[in-house]
Amino acid sequence: MAEDVSLNLSPRQAASPEEIQRALALKIGREISVGRYVIVRRSVDARKHRVRMNLGVRVYAEDEALTPERPEFRYRDVRSAAPVIIVGAGPAGLFAALRLVELGLKPVVIERGKSVNARRRDVAALNRRGILDHESNYAFGEGGAGTFSDGKLYTRSRKRGDHRRVLHRFHQHGADERILYDAHPHIGSNRLPEVVAAMRATIEAHGGEIQFQQKVVGLSLSGGQMSGIILEDGNRIESRAVVLATGHSARDVYEMLMDQGIALAAKPFAMGVRVEHPQRLIDRIQYHGQARGDFLPAAVYRLVQQVDGRGVYSFCMCPGGFIVPASTQDGALVVNGMSFSKRNSPYANAGIVVEITLADIPGLESLGPLAGLDYQRAFEQAAFGNGGGGMVAPAQRLADFVNNRPSERLPACSYPPGVVASPLHQWLPDPIRRRLQTAFKAFDRKMKGFLTNDAVVVGVESRTSSPVRIPRDPQTLQHISVRGLFPCGEGAGYAGGIVSCAVDGERAADAVFHYLTRL
Repeated sequence: MAEDVSLNLSPRQAASPEEIQRALALKIGREISVGRYVIVRRSVDARKHRVRMNLGVRVYAEDEALTPERPEFRYRDVRSAAPVIIVGAGPAGLFAALRLVELGLKPVVIERGKSVNARRRDVAALNRRGILDHESNYAFGEGGAGTFSDGKLYTRSRKRGDHRRVLHRFHQHGADERILYDAHPHIGSNRLPEVVAAMRATIEAHGGEIQFQQKVVGLSLSGGQMSGIILEDGNRIESRAVVLATGHSARDVYEMLMDQGIALAAKPFAMGVRVEHPQRLIDRIQYHGQARGDFLPAAVYRLVQQVDGRGVYSFCMCPGGFIVPASTQDGALVVNGMSFSKRNSPYANAGIVVEITLADIPGLESLGPLAGLDYQRAFEQAAFGNGGGGMVAPAQRLADFVNNRPSERLPACSYPPGVVASPLHQWLPDPIRRRLQTAFKAFDRKMKGFLTNDAVVVGVESRTSSPVRIPRDPQTLQHISVRGLFPCGEGAGYAGGIVSCAVDGERAADAVFHYLTRL
């Protein structure tokens, strides 16, 4: 019978199959043959001065078949099945589509952006020349916002569905096996596009459809019941069920829903800045001065601090990564972070954001559910106005920002379009600026050396999540007043990040199946 064993090894030992085999033999008191164990869990233990690796290993007896616990995905031929429209080809939409194929329903995915390969060129043009394609960028296009912004698969939300299914489905479509056991799994922006394209191939091979560069401008309703969607070119596609998985940046979708009288609600979100340090500094802090060498990954951090009743926290930390432009509209500037699979950039960046509650949103009573969008937009426009034109971002040395000093010169920064010195301490909204400054001081007490002028603050990080929720019934997952409409994912306000969005997409597909079989 398989035996689960916990090991605590040096980074060098944990990287060697022979050393792992030797440690297992010592731990269980018998020799282990080559290939008779499987790693099921791996994490860095940096709590003490001597950094170690924790491994969970499953050891199999000599006469026992290696049978790792992996879900089986059985895709069906759905060419003649009932169509289900999915609006959006991000993780929620793609995983909803894959699950529908398993359930025997035909997904018809409508994506406003381009396929992932065409999208690569538009992202490159945005990085190198500041040319923004409004429908093909870091937010819009096949794979959604996560495709070219890191591909982190870590989630703390594990109560709504089986996150392991998500990891295994990614692995099935080409992601490295390490995502199945790493404590903080990560695919990388250079690898995720191929994985996304493989998912599309699975959907299409079994009879599903994905239509690119098709923008939904309306929903067809009949007596409070979904009957299909209306495209920008005037065409209609009929379906009794529509999965709405449009992501947190599709502001025009919220406006369309409001115009059609479909209920929305404002929700809390967060805004702030992106902070970049030299990766070697973060390594030195997190690894207690120990050299990272060849066997430790680029160090990560997660920080949180309460300041005047609001949380200030790190978001989307990208070790060995880059800051990238994530704008979707002219005259507005948004930044995000990403890493390649090897995480070998000399920079480490993270969003440091301030919780925005409903009480903090200006004009909520008069503007209604979309007031948070206006607050986001004003924040992004302020960043654009204080930048260097185009996608050139405003920036300030971290210690200067905390001490209300302009920065005369800036350190090197990974942001491809470039940065320009700007006094963020003067133009950021006061509640955000004040809480950030206080939190940075607290973060330095937790990570001595974090608050330094070798780090740079870049504005602004505003798309942590949607400020709007599309209300749905918690049991059926249908919109509270429109039968057959299934809002899901980050854009609907029910998930955040790739894994939780994918889980929510699968749940939406299950809900669609139950709904259609009962009609």
